[in-house]
Amino acid sequence: MTELPDLTATEMSGLLRTRQVSAVELTEACLRRIGEVNGQVNAIVTLVPERALDQAAQADADLARGHWRGPLHGLPVAHKDLVDTAGIRTTYGSRLFADHVPETDDLIVRRIREAGGIAVGKTNTPEFGTGSHTVNEVFGATRNPYDLSRSAGGSSGGAAAALATGMVPLADGSDMGGSLRNPASFCNVAGLRPTPGRVPSKSANAAWFTLAVPGPMARTAADLALFMTAIAGFDPCSPYAVREAFGGPLDRGLLERDFTGARIAFSPDLGGLPVDPETARVTAGAVTALAGLGAEVERVELDLSDAEDAFRIYRSWYYALNYGDLTEVGPNVAWNVEQGRKVTGEDLARAERLRTGLFHRMNAFFGDYEFLVAPVSQVPPFPVDDPYVLEINGRRMPDYLAWMRSCYWVSVLHAPAMSIPAGFTPGGLPVGVQIIGRPWADLDVLRLGHAFERATGHGKRRP
Repeated sequence: MTELPDLTATEMSGLLRTRQVSAVELTEACLRRIGEVNGQVNAIVTLVPERALDQAAQADADLARGHWRGPLHGLPVAHKDLVDTAGIRTTYGSRLFADHVPETDDLIVRRIREAGGIAVGKTNTPEFGTGSHTVNEVFGATRNPYDLSRSAGGSSGGAAAALATGMVPLADGSDMGGSLRNPASFCNVAGLRPTPGRVPSKSANAAWFTLAVPGPMARTAADLALFMTAIAGFDPCSPYAVREAFGGPLDRGLLERDFTGARIAFSPDLGGLPVDPETARVTAGAVTALAGLGAEVERVELDLSDAEDAFRIYRSWYYALNYGDLTEVGPNVAWNVEQGRKVTGEDLARAERLRTGLFHRMNAFFGDYEFLVAPVSQVPPFPVDDPYVLEINGRRMPDYLAWMRSCYWVSVLHAPAMSIPAGFTPGGLPVGVQIIGRPWADLDVLRLGHAFERATGHGKRRP
């Protein structure tokens, strides 16, 4: 029999709704799994079992009275250690906040709770989410559940590892330069970077900054869609929050679509980026699966290189703005702040021109193609003791950011992008494929991901 923690969130929800399992039983099963495997991967760094069981008991009592709180009713959820959780230790992966306990919840945490989700704890992240490798001075490194000597990716690496091992069915995350997509690819789970504003968040210092977005992680596209029905939606805390409602009930065929004739562009390297041969082989295999869905898949040559300066200028400016007054931060944060202090008005003008031009060119591109498919990460999971990927195909990476261009160039496009399991290297390491859609077409991206995972079954292979 499949154990409870290995079920999908949608399967768990069905069992809860029909009273075949209780929220307490489900939470206890996830807590047992955490106790069994978390010590090996270091995914959940703060655990609140008593609080979780109390919430589960309340969920069961609510259901007994006929009250279904929302789409996440009774489902265990883990929160990234970047989001504030009232009464639960939140360190942001920084020793400066090692003992910090917030008094209020971030918007995404509140929405998850109001939709019936049960918080079991916090997932590991690098300091302030800085980098696509989850390691910090407070909790150490998160290890890849498919190979403990490898990285789980980042910055939502703790979330991805927790999902892959069945500790929780759902976990929130965030993404500036790939922090939802990269760990999903590395851990054989699914992650969606929503269109900016689809899942709004409040920023005290940079309310108009659109590169960083919160979003969902899960094991399937259907679970991502379920999660999105709880966390997406307008809120006036963000000046660019999307007013359009997201989706609808999953049991009404929300994700079903015939992709016959859909035009899909495939780029193996997003315009000349170095890609590890094993990653390239797995990613190329996605073309066959997409064609099998009836889609028209065409290999394209496109140039996203204008995103390079645009992303780096905006990112470094953002770091100087948010963390410039902090002392004794780690080297990655310090480097970003240092770069940000060098940004001039002329730099920002160049970034805005580059991003604007790219936006208009991609609008024309998405007039011809509905989706762009490409590698998520340029390499498979790398050794956990390495600070970052130092070279790809003999090309030296100039800094810790450069190996993730396949993700952070896409972040500049203001478009939804999903990582979905695409297969494994000969050594058994997961590789994801990135599905990029038209701006605001988040649901269509999930639909294609749903069809792809049903056709391939790669996501069913557990560690």
